[in-house]
Formats: sequence, C-alpha cells, structure tokens
Amino acid sequence: MSAKHFINDPTHLVNTALQAITLTNPGVALDAPNKIIYRRPGSGGRDYATKQQVSLISGGGSGHEPSFAAMVGPGLLSAAVAGTIFASPSAEQVRTAIMARVDNNKPTPSSSSSQKQQQQTGGVLVTVMNYTGDVLNFGVAVEKARAAGVNVEMVVVGDDVGVGRARAGKVGRRGIAGTVLVHKIAGALAAQGRSLAEVARVARLTAENLVSVGASLDHVHVPGRAAAVADSEEDEDHKLSAGEVEIGMGIHNEQGSSREKDVALPELVGKMLAQLLNKSDEDRAFLTVNSNEVVLLVNNLGGVSVLEMGGILTEVVAQLEKGYGIRPVRVLSGTYMTSLNGLGFSISLLNVVNTDIGGPGMIELLDYPCEATGWSSPVSKLTWEEKNAAVRDQDAGSEGGIQKSGLTMDGGAAQAALSAGLEAVVSAEPEVTRYDTIVGDGDCGIGLKRGAEAILKHLKSNPLSGDAVVDLAGIVPVVEKEMDGTSGALYAIFLNALLAALRSTDAGEASPEVWAGALRQSCAAFSKYTPARPGDRTLVDALYPFVDVLEQTGDVKQAAEASKSAAEGTKGMKASLGRTVYIGGSGFEQVPDPGAWGLASFFLGLAGAGDKKADDDWESL
Repeated sequence: MSAKHFINDPTHLVNTALQAITLTNPGVALDAPNKIIYRRPGSGGRDYATKQQVSLISGGGSGHEPSFAAMVGPGLLSAAVAGTIFASPSAEQVRTAIMARVDNNKPTPSSSSSQKQQQQTGGVLVTVMNYTGDVLNFGVAVEKARAAGVNVEMVVVGDDVGVGRARAGKVGRRGIAGTVLVHKIAGALAAQGRSLAEVARVARLTAENLVSVGASLDHVHVPGRAAAVADSEEDEDHKLSAGEVEIGMGIHNEQGSSREKDVALPELVGKMLAQLLNKSDEDRAFLTVNSNEVVLLVNNLGGVSVLEMGGILTEVVAQLEKGYGIRPVRVLSGTYMTSLNGLGFSISLLNVVNTDIGGPGMIELLDYPCEATGWSSPVSKLTWEEKNAAVRDQDAGSEGGIQKSGLTMDGGAAQAALSAGLEAVVSAEPEVTRYDTIVGDGDCGIGLKRGAEAILKHLKSNPLSGDAVVDLAGIVPVVEKEMDGTSGALYAIFLNALLAALRSTDAGEASPEVWAGALRQSCAAFSKYTPARPGDRTLVDALYPFVDVLEQTGDVKQAAEASKSAAEGTKGMKASLGRTVYIGGSGFEQVPDPGAWGLASFFLGLAGAGDKKADDDWESL
C-alpha cells in the first residue's frame, strides 16, 4: 500500500477526524481530551424513544472508521471511545465515557428507594471486539464503574473465522466487521426501552450467531510510520507480492489462514464462503446455519472502489444461492469497518434466531430507524433544526471519594503486613527480571517493582485508615497509574473487582474469611477478561492456590506457601498465553513464570515467611 498520506501526524489525524464527525452530525459532541464521541443530551427529538433506556458504549483503536465513532446516534451507540491508530483506548477514557458521557442511571446518595429502582432500569452495555488490549482496558473500566454502583454489562464480540480454533487457542476469535450488526441490533432494542439484561442477552445471542472472514491484496501503511521501515528487507516476509491475496487477514495487518497466488474473484469468494459455512471444517465450523433467514454484510476495508464492491457483492450473493441455497433476507454492502485504506473486503453472515424476549426479532431490530452517519442513515431535518448545543462536561469523579464502608481492620497492623509484601516484591525484582529476560522481554520485574514502590510511597503519605474499602480504593488508582502494559491492566481488573466484592459484603470486620470470599469473587471477575487458568504458566498459577488455601484454612502463611509451590511448579510448564508463546525456545524449562514468581513473592512477604508477627498482621487484615 502507498506510504503517502495527506496527514502524516497520527495524533493530529485522529483528533481532527473525530472533530469531523460533529460537523456532519450535530446530534453528537466530542470530548476531545478523552477522544469520546457521545450523543448530546436530548438529541433525536420526538422521532426516537424518550423513555428510560440502556446506554451503549463501544470503541477501540482508530483506523477502523466509520466504526465506532460514526456509529453514535439514536438507535445505535450512545458513545464511542477512540484510541490511537490500531491501539486500544485507555481504561480511564472508557471509565469517563461510562461515568460522565452517557446516562448511566447510577443511583445518587440522596435517591429514594423507588428512585433508585427506577434508575436501575437503565444501565450501560459495553461492547468490545476480542483483542487483548481492548478487552483488558474496557474490562478495567467496567469493573471500576460496577464498583462505583453502575449497572453495567460487557459483551465481547469475536466473529472472525480467518484464524481457526487451533491457532487461536484460548484467545478465541478476533472481532471484525460483524460487530456492527451487534451494535445495530442492541442499539435498536435499547431505543425501545428494554432492560439491560434483555439488551445484553440479545447482543450476546447476535455475537454467537455471527461469522466473518476478510481478504486483502496488501497490508496497510500507518500514517507517521517511516516508509523506510515499512519497505525494509526485514519486512519482506511480511509483505504481499504482486498477485497475492491473503485470506483471513485481520484488521490490524495480522496474518490470516493462507496466501493465494493469482486467484480470480470467484475462486477467492468460494474459499471465503467455505471457511464461513463448511460444516466439515472442524477448525472453523463455528456456526450451523439452521435458519431460513440469513443477513449478509459485505464490508469494504477502506481501499476498494464502490464500483468493484458492487461486483464483489454480486459474486457473493450468487455463490451463496448456488452453493448453499442461501438467499439473504437482508443485504448490507458498504464501508462499515475499515483497516485504514485496506485493499480488501470482508464477508459477514448473521444466522437469524429467535430472541425469546417476547418482542421484536433480529430483522425488526436491524430495520429499526437510527441516526448515525456511519450507518449510511441521513440525519433528520428535525435534528438539524434543533440547533442543539447541549454538551456533557461534568467530571467523571474520582475513586478518592468513596464513603466509609464499616468494614473495619487494624490499620497499623494491616499497613505493616502490606508493606512487608510490597518490599518483598521490590527485593525480588532482580530475580523476576532475570526470569523474564529468558522467557519474555525483561520488563516484568521492573513493572512490579515500580508498582510496589509507588504503593509504598502512597502508604507513607496516606497511612491505612482501618476501613478496608476506603483504603483499597486509595491504592487502586496508584496501580493503574504506575503499572502499565498487560500486567498493569490485569492487576487493575483484579483489584477493582476486589473493591466491588468488599463493598458488597455485610460483614463488620475484615476477617481472613471475608478476604478469602472477596478474593474468590475477584477471581471470578478476573476470569471474564482473560482465558488464563492454572496450568497456563501465568500469574494465575500463583493466585488461585493462595485463594484456595486461604479459603480452606484462613491461614495466610499456608496460603503463601501454596502460592510459592505453585509458582515453582511453573518451571518446565509450556505457556499457553502471553509473549512467551511467541518467543519459543526452551527457556520455560529453566525458570518459573516471572509473573507467578513475583506474585508469590508478595504473598510470602505478606505472610512474613514464617514470622508470627506477620501472621498476626494478616489476621487483622
């Protein structure tokens, strides 16, 4: 693809592109610092439902326009959060969208019981495509919002069959263009005033009945990236030669299932439809079309002419009928989700099934009116004439304002135990770094040390008060700010889930049993955002045994020893997740998993490694 662009500054490009959406649709506004496009309060007028409704939020890296920002409007998304090009937005951006840029229906402290019940009839549905950064960062925001009392659900969409089960492993299918059908159907249901449970259920049902696959003649060039790098000899294996097409290419230039040479369009479409519909392909038979109603979406990845898209669509429809007896009840063709100016297209099929909600079906919801420029739906005359200038500019709030919970502990003893655990992490840094240099990229120990030192500094100026919820709420933002990367997001998700679990307990004292129960709930929440389980050679290998033993015995020392043994047991364990999977080699046979070892070191320090005083400290914790 060409490395020439009209705008070569990627930051300026993303910011101005977001601003452009507000110029073409006066019903939406831009929160520029957080890169959030959201519906203006009261937009849509009488043409759309005004009853209490669920808010829909989605987003992801920029470069996929018109998804997601141009899909904001009545009958579709309530807000969209944008990252930089091909990179997830931060958790704080997403949290701001949930807490301050949509109607989240969070009960206020002064609300009566009836008002609170009425507010909870709305809520927020967050949808995200299945990419690790998106799932983790959106997951952090969801857990933080839930901990703050917001009724929020999250749906992860993975519709791509280009990478089959064997290669995808626990990560699962990537999310691509079919995601927009989930947004359209869920948005229509929300606009009709349905509950969060119903909207989330139908969104998941839609995602489960979607399959998509793409093909491209070339990889795209990201503005701002040096052309010399893109065209270097090191990149020769990555590039597509003349006449080559990659089947199953992802929307960030990720490899697909195969490269074909000199393939004519009929043969290419035939191979793509086989990946979508061949029941005998055990690696990709994700969907059995058992309905007489199928929706077809042929999506332009950004660089195919409208004329050529017409020819592609005609070929797809003809082969569906001839080869599979499928006549789509709805055909959508156009530019819905791009890969910048990708010279390719994708095919998505939605198997229409009964929603079982006692109301509109998928087709009715797909046909339901919406007003968003990215859905090729004209903005109404009423919206233009409203001259609506309303914005949402309130602050999203901070975690520091959490009220006392009544869940008490000995603050001084708890601080001593926690500090011992954090100091153990700092001391273990050289060891963890050495392990990660062998099986990773060498930054695990530094990241853990940075987080531990930041919390120690926080504790020095903000000693624990003795209220478990308030004290943990003060620590969580420190972790989010100081620990970056995947590990930082994982710890942030876990701690936010732990905070929510502690807030929900009726206990008056933070006993070991209370902590064990809260940690168990956190593990359950944690598992929604990562496929990692014991045996996958991750920090989870050290986490679960600690929780299990603490739950059984209430003894932190025994729990810490169990965590240490499990961490040692990762030596020789082949990784199923993380960067180690890509590095390969035999390093995993020489050292334990760095993340598991770092976490076990914390638990050992917390327990005092046999120090009775530390045991007493934990009992107070």
